[in-house]
Amino acid sequence: MANAFFSDLLATISERGRTLLRRGDPSVARQDSSELLELCEALLSGRGEASATALARDVLDRYHDLDPAHRLTFFEALARDFGPDREKLSQAIESWRSQPNDSDASNLHFASEPRRQELIRRLNRAPGGTSDLVAMRADLLALMKGNKDLAALDRDVVHLLSSWFNRGFLVLRRIDWSTPANILEQIIRYEAVHEIRDWNDLRRRIDPVDRRCYAFFHPQLNDEPLIFVEVALTETIPTAIAPLLAAERQPVPIERARTAVFYSISNTQKGLGGISFGSFLIKQVAEELRRELPKLDTFITLSPVPGFMQWVKKGDDVPLTDEERTLLEALDRPDWFEDAELTAQLRAVIEPLAAHYFLKARTSKGRLIDSVARFHIGNGARLEKIDWLGDLSPKGLRESASVMVNYLYRLEDIEKNHEAYANQGEIAASSAVKKLLKTEGRRLLDMRLS
Repeated sequence: MANAFFSDLLATISERGRTLLRRGDPSVARQDSSELLELCEALLSGRGEASATALARDVLDRYHDLDPAHRLTFFEALARDFGPDREKLSQAIESWRSQPNDSDASNLHFASEPRRQELIRRLNRAPGGTSDLVAMRADLLALMKGNKDLAALDRDVVHLLSSWFNRGFLVLRRIDWSTPANILEQIIRYEAVHEIRDWNDLRRRIDPVDRRCYAFFHPQLNDEPLIFVEVALTETIPTAIAPLLAAERQPVPIERARTAVFYSISNTQKGLGGISFGSFLIKQVAEELRRELPKLDTFITLSPVPGFMQWVKKGDDVPLTDEERTLLEALDRPDWFEDAELTAQLRAVIEPLAAHYFLKARTSKGRLIDSVARFHIGNGARLEKIDWLGDLSPKGLRESASVMVNYLYRLEDIEKNHEAYANQGEIAASSAVKKLLKTEGRRLLDMRLS
């Protein structure tokens, strides 16, 4: 109640202040980036708290009215003209050089901070400012493509958003059929892995006794989930997505559930791209489930492999013979998986390829190619199993030739696996996956000898 009252009071003060600003400056109606930049300079110049809050709200509203071209001009000016105060920075550098000490180091640190960081902090004080800044960063990401001059601005925005959206501020909530409709609508809209077709489909995912959905929220975006995960409670580890999503499936009695399957994780805020919540979400949900259902002993994903077929078709290090490439052309047939003999031939080629893709293939920067793999392996999971015919949806066939994978989250091994990957680039993988890679090696040797 106190927070709501304060927010309403602040909004009222802000609106009255904006009215006064408009009366005092008839040119404020001009909707262009140059006027907006003047307002930003005024906001940085230092005013009373109420007028500064009003001015911050006005800057954000004016930004919202800009077209993409003027938004780009605005961002370019922030990157170019709102860097550190060079005179203060030069003085701090000279002071540090003449007699280095902790005080001078602190002065140097603050003097080197770009002015745009303080601008963003002051914009965040406006009612609804946090949400607007997240949306602004989404615009920045869209306009950054091919424009390296905006990289420094984006680093500053990410630096601040990472502080404001750190784990300490996030609230975990369970999503169920009693959740407000506006939040449920966002779950439908932002589901990025397995499309939710309608409200009935959503209810099948969150309402049955063997289904769970959890999301992280932030106090400043109270009705907007930041990221959510859908969970199936099963008796054993699943190897295909269709049975989990089937409309006519029989729910698993909760007392028989031993496995928690994280089968879909979706972000909702483009403006928070690059600020990771997923690892915290999975670990906290696992702890929540273990407290609720002590008999659960396995926490695992059923994950897509979105980069696999692109790598097969365009990768430089794909271990395929000409004969095998010809065989893979059969994947263009929409019903190839209905031919048992062809399916067996394809499996003998694709499963070892998938093992190579995860354990050996890398980008030019030495990273795992697959974005989902980077996420789970980087968070300390183990690559447990490659699931042939795991996803027969059009998207699954197109992106991964039906392949899905299970990543195992063994809570006592997460930190060890994460450290091994972060420090040595080692991927935790089961013997079953490693065996597929060995099979590939024997197959290639046989081909060279024949």
